[in-house]
Amino acid sequence: MSTARTVATAARVLRQLRHDPRSIALMLLVPVLMLVLLRYVFDGSPRTFNGIGASLLGIFPLITMFLITSIATLRERTSGTLERLLAMPLGKGDLIAGYALAFGAMAVIQSLLATGVALWVLGLDVVGSPWLLLLVALLDALLGTALGLFVSAFAASEFQAVQFMPAVIFPQLLLCGLFAARDTMQPVLEAISNVLPMSYAVDGMNQVLAHTDMTADFVRDAGIVAGCALLVLTLGAATLRRRTP
Repeated sequence: MSTARTVATAARVLRQLRHDPRSIALMLLVPVLMLVLLRYVFDGSPRTFNGIGASLLGIFPLITMFLITSIATLRERTSGTLERLLAMPLGKGDLIAGYALAFGAMAVIQSLLATGVALWVLGLDVVGSPWLLLLVALLDALLGTALGLFVSAFAASEFQAVQFMPAVIFPQLLLCGLFAARDTMQPVLEAISNVLPMSYAVDGMNQVLAHTDMTADFVRDAGIVAGCALLVLTLGAATLRRRTP
């Protein structure tokens, strides 16, 4: 890998995104709009919003970054851009790292915007530091980026990339502890939830909701989410192909 080639790849992706306002709106505005909608769905029960709002603050960015990244990367491959890039002195690691850097920059903006709106506009009440909440939201967005890069290698069209969402995201959403505590699930489902990264993202958010200081459980949860993102990025580089069959 080369730092110069990675940065150049990231700059190219960001220039392309600048000319795609719909993708920018999806990444930056949709999570905020979903949080606003959720707040007023529970307008008569603010305690319920406080209970699940923090968890969804991490889940919404993960989903949007997954969709945008998988479709954008697949578009590069189907248009022949990826093949031309890999014919140059550009390794797969450079390409994946460049994409991760570019979309990671967007994830930072997305997480700042969503966290700020949730805390200071919608009145989300958290016991812990807002910076810890922001950290988990950012890690979730980066995880969504990594998952999107990874699944794009197995899709032959943008429609297929979207079809991966029920297989990759929905099971995690159902088993992450958002709808029911994981220790109350059927034992097999609890065991599966224990290896899914979204479960630890939700646990990390709950730690911020319940504790004023950074806890050992929070450090563990954040570390697992970050480690999963790094692992998936590595797998994405290993499985990246030039052409779509």
